[in-house]
Amino acid sequence: MKKIYLFAFISSLTTLNPFGVKAQERYPTPSMQVTPTEVPFTIDGELIETEWGRHLVTDQFWQYFPTDSLKAQHRTEVYMTYDENFLYIAAQCYADGNKFIVPSYRRDYRATGNDNISFVFDTFQDQTNAFLFGMNPFGVMREALISNGGSDTQFFNTYWDNKWQGSAKMYDTYWTCELKIPFKTLRFIDGSTFWNFMCYRFDSQSNEQSTWVRIPQNQLIFNLAFTGKMEFEKPLKKPGANLAFIPYVRVGGAADHLKVPRLRTPLNSVGADLKVGITPGLILDATINPDFSTVEADRQVQNLTRFDISLSFPEQRQFFLENSDLFGTFGSQEPVLSGLGNQNFTPFYSRRVGLEVDTTTGTYTPIRIVSGVRLNGKISKSLRVGLLNIQAARDEERGISDANTTVAVIQKKLFSRSNITAMLVNKEVFNPVVGQDRYNRIAGLEYNLASPDNRWQGKAYYHQAFTPGNLDKKFSTGASLVRNMYRYQVVWNHFYIGEGFEAEVGVVPRRNVFRINPRFLFNFYPGNRFINKQSVGVSYEEYRKLNTGLTDQSIGIIGEITTSRNAVFTWQVANNYTVLLANFDPTRSGNLPLRQGTSYRYTNAQFNYISDRRKLISLEMKGVFGQNFNGVIASLTGAVIYRFQPYGTLNLNYSLSHITTAHGKGNLLLIGPRTDVTFTRSLFWTTFFQYNNLTNNINLNSRIQWRFRPVSDFFLVYSDNYFADSFLVKNRAIIAKLTYWLNL
Repeated sequence: MKKIYLFAFISSLTTLNPFGVKAQERYPTPSMQVTPTEVPFTIDGELIETEWGRHLVTDQFWQYFPTDSLKAQHRTEVYMTYDENFLYIAAQCYADGNKFIVPSYRRDYRATGNDNISFVFDTFQDQTNAFLFGMNPFGVMREALISNGGSDTQFFNTYWDNKWQGSAKMYDTYWTCELKIPFKTLRFIDGSTFWNFMCYRFDSQSNEQSTWVRIPQNQLIFNLAFTGKMEFEKPLKKPGANLAFIPYVRVGGAADHLKVPRLRTPLNSVGADLKVGITPGLILDATINPDFSTVEADRQVQNLTRFDISLSFPEQRQFFLENSDLFGTFGSQEPVLSGLGNQNFTPFYSRRVGLEVDTTTGTYTPIRIVSGVRLNGKISKSLRVGLLNIQAARDEERGISDANTTVAVIQKKLFSRSNITAMLVNKEVFNPVVGQDRYNRIAGLEYNLASPDNRWQGKAYYHQAFTPGNLDKKFSTGASLVRNMYRYQVVWNHFYIGEGFEAEVGVVPRRNVFRINPRFLFNFYPGNRFINKQSVGVSYEEYRKLNTGLTDQSIGIIGEITTSRNAVFTWQVANNYTVLLANFDPTRSGNLPLRQGTSYRYTNAQFNYISDRRKLISLEMKGVFGQNFNGVIASLTGAVIYRFQPYGTLNLNYSLSHITTAHGKGNLLLIGPRTDVTFTRSLFWTTFFQYNNLTNNINLNSRIQWRFRPVSDFFLVYSDNYFADSFLVKNRAIIAKLTYWLNL
């Protein structure tokens, strides 16, 4: 059996490569000439320097929304120049008036629902990875990393942070901005004469989205298959010493009220990060005693599935972010549309680093990271490398051993946008507790396919586990292929996870399972005043256990509607079949569980709705209604968002579920008011309160952040947890932290 799957993987590598020559581009590729300057610029958002007039690179934009076949209604002028140390960018964005929409002063906003412009730089011309910098009319900055070709929103990472300058200015019928980006912030090859470039703009008053490169609407606006060239008159030189030292100091304390007597723990610590630019494309990150206590807390969710979803939250810790796609895109991570839940898996998930199972409670708990080092980036135009090593501390009270985790990756670019990646994950446990393995190792090979015009996407992979024990089939393998056309989309996904495939630093929801998930979508573009785009299709998903047979199945009709006002509505009606592999209570209310081995066939409907974000009040809703095992389900999750521009938003997050079975019913409630107040572009206050009757918990988290210098912050964070039924305190903590970015 193992040989059969290995043969299937190798066959996939050959069948997923129909691109010996470059495919025909849908639209011509534009280019711009960037000339150097010797004149200094004052970054104040006003384009008053006459020097800017010498560096206009384009004023030709295409509409992306509401149509992709016309020139942009409103002109956007982009200026660009550079010297030895900095890249300078300016833009003048014309509009119908000056009623610009900017939700808040919060940095790293998302583009939808407000006025802004974004500049995308593919510095290695691989159309796979890029840096994004953006501005809005109020001078709020954002930066992001785009990976995996920008093929999905999960590969758009706004948590990345770095040093640069920007400012903006508003006028009666337009707004302007200026950016100053150090070459030290970017990664590129010494002597580069051109980069790939893309620029896109959101104009909320005319409800227009426009791009420098013409992009069909069936593609994401930041997809790196659609870039032009920015050619430098003089080759770029390697920037000077690129060395940053980022120390921090933290003071605070925590109290555990469940301990008798009450346990008080000081939370005082010091540590530092070090960033070293080995070459313009290769970066070394090192950390000593890192602290992630001020990272914004995850929002609670009510898990109605049979599987643990606690490890499905995004990575926000700065140390793990740059080139994170090198380490974090292994395995199957495509969106799941069926009603069977998100059952993607990966042999390495960075949030598992510093997270271990508390042997006294059986739940995951954070563990102190002693030190870490990351070497990652480009060593040539077609070769990327990644090396990660993390040492975690021992916690004898919770029965957790100290462990070292190493991940090594090498990625080779193939053809225009595809690549092949080899990886090794090794977790070494020192002085393991009873029942704990001394090591866990995974080696793998993956091929990622992306055609020049993004009409073909796919991947094929094979992973082999090396672990103690005598379980068979210590491997996983799979493949996916997407045909993404203007009028239709065809998708095929499958994977197999062997019974012995264990990945302690990954996410493997279940083993000994074979999954297939094909789907087909038609796209329609009515172009009327109500509907901008409509898709409808079918989806099928099933899971089988070898020597057992079918365990899960979902057959559904799926669809999506995008309105002319930017609202998005997705829906699905599916007939599902489930065989329970363990006792399970869908009501989560202590009723008699459904028995292991029993099977059910049921039909329900799901939908997801996001309203027009330009309105003062916007909505998010996700619902499930219909049959559920041998009962019914009515569940509604979402948020009501009120914008008090430009000082922030008030959110009311909610999750309401009524679930029944033949053995009883359950009413689940999660309410989470959240305020995000931005006093200025450098002072922010976020507070959220969450009541969850499923976990019998009330928690409060309040965080003040003052960015007194670029990438240098002061944080004050307070949190506590209560029992929801009695309001007795579980635990409390307060932390003050100062971090400072120092260039050496």
